[in-house]
Amino acid sequence: MSAYHVPVMLSECIEALNIQPEGIYVDVTFGGGGHTRAILEQLDSGMLYAFDQDADAKANADDPDFIRDQQRRSFTFVESNFRHLKRQLRFHGVKQVDGILADLGVSSHQLDEGSRGFSTRFDGALDMRMDQAADLTAKHVVNEYEQKDLIHLLSAYGEIKNAKTLAAAIIRARGAKKITRNEELREVALSCAPRGREMKYLAQLFQAIRIEVNDEMGALHEFLEQTPEVIKPGGRLVVMSYHSLEDRPVKNFINSGNIRGKQEKDFYGNVIKPFDAVTRKPITASEEELERNKRARSAKLRIAERNSN
Repeated sequence: MSAYHVPVMLSECIEALNIQPEGIYVDVTFGGGGHTRAILEQLDSGMLYAFDQDADAKANADDPDFIRDQQRRSFTFVESNFRHLKRQLRFHGVKQVDGILADLGVSSHQLDEGSRGFSTRFDGALDMRMDQAADLTAKHVVNEYEQKDLIHLLSAYGEIKNAKTLAAAIIRARGAKKITRNEELREVALSCAPRGREMKYLAQLFQAIRIEVNDEMGALHEFLEQTPEVIKPGGRLVVMSYHSLEDRPVKNFINSGNIRGKQEKDFYGNVIKPFDAVTRKPITASEEELERNKRARSAKLRIAERNSN
């Protein structure tokens, strides 16, 4: 499990949660269980619920070593996307919790496992599903989406400047032969990539398709909108993001009470803002951590506390 995913800013995340030993907490992105283990170590009579839709992550939660380590602790694994946060917690008899941690994006394991199709470095079938039972795959997006839809996702989710050029290249390539593997998609993309920025370009492309396949932005928005009802006053919302598409709605939600970033007021003119930012700016990884784990370089950690509004 330790090799599955190296937790980013582990100590910072645990400190941010301000854990009460008897409290109820949620790790909505279990992955390799690194953050979960650290939270459990802080609990006494408290309870932790860990969400993940990935079958590989569930295998980690079912690992005999993990079970043995946690057998004296209150831990429940929830095999679900965190967009179903409130419904799943209600199913387990929980209405409110003391803190939620979300480590967004893709895990080290998913990136390093070529067969899953997430990696720009390893060949594999074009898949990219976090929930391996889901219907939509990267293969379908690349081969079946209309050109205008490809342009939209490449531009919106990958922030690719020549999205029209790349979409046209994909259309031409798949017209000759279906694109079914990472390496085939890489070849098409490299023909359009700016010189000297090839790897960044590939990362943007794969990010865009992955976000589309897993509806990551939709899931994040739904999750955030549920947190005011789920987190009790004084509880903490701790979110770690890895690119601006994730960080922007998190920042807006904390500062303005909605993902659009526009303050809204109630009938009496009071600003509807359920959270207060604990830190003015996001926390970033230390130089020491960056030397150990290069994937921490883009991480931004935001902390908010539920107010009584």
